[in-house]
Amino acid sequence: MQKPHTDVHDRAHDHDRGLAHDLMVMSGLIERRRALKWFAGAGTAALVAGCGGSDASVAATSEASAAAATPTPTPTPTATSTATGASTVSGCVADPTETNGPYPADGTNVSSGLTSNALTVSGIVRGDIRSSFMGTSTAIAAGVPLTLTLTVVNVNSSCVPLAGYAVYVWHCNARGQYSLYDLPSESYLRGVGVTDANGQVTFTTIVPGCYDGRYPHIHFEVFSSLATATGGRYAALISQLAIPAAMCSAVYADTATYANGATNFARVSISSDNVFGDNSSAQIAQQTPAFSGSVAAGYTANAVIGLAR
Repeated sequence: MQKPHTDVHDRAHDHDRGLAHDLMVMSGLIERRRALKWFAGAGTAALVAGCGGSDASVAATSEASAAAATPTPTPTPTATSTATGASTVSGCVADPTETNGPYPADGTNVSSGLTSNALTVSGIVRGDIRSSFMGTSTAIAAGVPLTLTLTVVNVNSSCVPLAGYAVYVWHCNARGQYSLYDLPSESYLRGVGVTDANGQVTFTTIVPGCYDGRYPHIHFEVFSSLATATGGRYAALISQLAIPAAMCSAVYADTATYANGATNFARVSISSDNVFGDNSSAQIAQQTPAFSGSVAAGYTANAVIGLAR
């Protein structure tokens, strides 16, 4: 549609306001050129915005400037364990969950002995687990001495040690028998310890025997605190440790103490074991403590226990 004549007339009238008006207009043009020169130095995006670009262009330029001024940090991914527990962080792995077996005395089944839950019995917290501590028996389990140190770490936090965690350890005697089950009147080779500032807890025990059908092992359960452990049945991890084959061969040569140990051991291996057999090589490496010592002097062993916290 054609604009009204009066609009054209008004614009013509604006150009006839005298010398003073013309000087003001010229001054404004000079200032505008200076401004345009400044914007050109600031980049094409700024020039477009300054010259009346679209709303979308202005918004995009504004967001780009804000992002440049206040960069958003990229979140650091949190490590998580896989379904098989093989997640690695700085050299440690999360220990796989294993069965607690038929002889745990942790309240999950019925025992024929003095208690079905040794965790709730006074005296369970101890470093030397070789003697019975319940009932009237004070028998000490025979066998090659073993000092076992466990270090509990958090695999989701660069393997940082976990202090104040409780660890329940139990295993069979030299002849493959379990207290409170095979030996109802005995309560030896069971005990709970609490990790120190380095995440470590140490037990004095014996090298376990080998019974038919299982590779030699030590059971353990980890709890977030001693109160949780002695309350019963709230373990953060239930798993097992494997005894190194070379040490088993040396120890089981004493057939008087470790009756049938050599014979049973000859029929098993880690790869064929129904607990360790499906674990990864990294898991087996961590589940197998590093041993030193001899049959005559006894052994010391160290193992890392990885929790995905």
